Amino acid sequence: MTSALPPAVDAALADWHSDGCGRVAFYADTAAGSGTPLLLLHSINAAPSAYEMKPLFEHYRGERPVYALELPGFGHSERRDRRYDPQLFADAISGFIDDVIGAPTDVVALSTTAEFAARASLATDRLRSLVLLSPTGLRDRDPPGPTAQRRLLRFFQLPGVGAGLYRALTVKPSVRYFLNMGFTGKAPEDLVDYAHRTTQQPGARHAPFYFLSMQLFTADAVNALYRQVSVPVLVLYDDDPNISFERLPELLDACPNWRAERIEPTLGLPHWEQPVATQAAMEAFWHDVAGG
Repeated sequence: MTSALPPAVDAALADWHSDGCGRVAFYADTAAGSGTPLLLLHSINAAPSAYEMKPLFEHYRGERPVYALELPGFGHSERRDRRYDPQLFADAISGFIDDVIGAPTDVVALSTTAEFAARASLATDRLRSLVLLSPTGLRDRDPPGPTAQRRLLRFFQLPGVGAGLYRALTVKPSVRYFLNMGFTGKAPEDLVDYAHRTTQQPGARHAPFYFLSMQLFTADAVNALYRQVSVPVLVLYDDDPNISFERLPELLDACPNWRAERIEPTLGLPHWEQPVATQAAMEAFWHDVAGG
């Protein structure tokens, strides 16, 4: 029997309903009352949730209004069998900022969600700045084309195939193995436990199949997305076993609103491994954004 998923953070858990995105869950701590709101966005994989952003949520709550969104198909959000694509996630981000926060917002996005956040920034004038933690879309080759992606998705959705593959990916040793890839040491056991629990919820496999079939990545994201972003952007990165950054220098040279800082040593989750350095880099960036 599947056990209920506990909250990812100790904060108010609520739902935002959107015609296009369905029921989207979010955490909020607005006790600070003042200051620019901060929106935290988890990554996309087989086992993501707002728990990935817990260190930042806990650090900034009480200092400024903080929100952590759980994207459609993940966490406590609706996980129905539907099409999941980059525009859906971008719409969830921009719509949430406009409908729920309703004010200029600083956004922190992890990994693949960096591409969705960049896309969202083109749809709302309330996204004030972007911090991208180990973002995808900066490697020197594109994901497979649409035909290959559709074939992969059809394979994952074959009766018996997808369920078996998902079970293999989401048994606890597999979850621990993949999370350990993001740490120079071992992944914290509380993160492993929560990631495993979120994979066991009803409908949990639907959205990850679109990730595994490479349909959530944007071809030539540097030109198609990142060069189009007009708000200030900070990239925090180091070594990542799953992501490379060959095109980051090109982007920094072409776009004066972009900057980058290496947070060492980290393997994709700097806010977990080097929280002090990560927070210092973000706060210096936000100070500049505010004109300080």
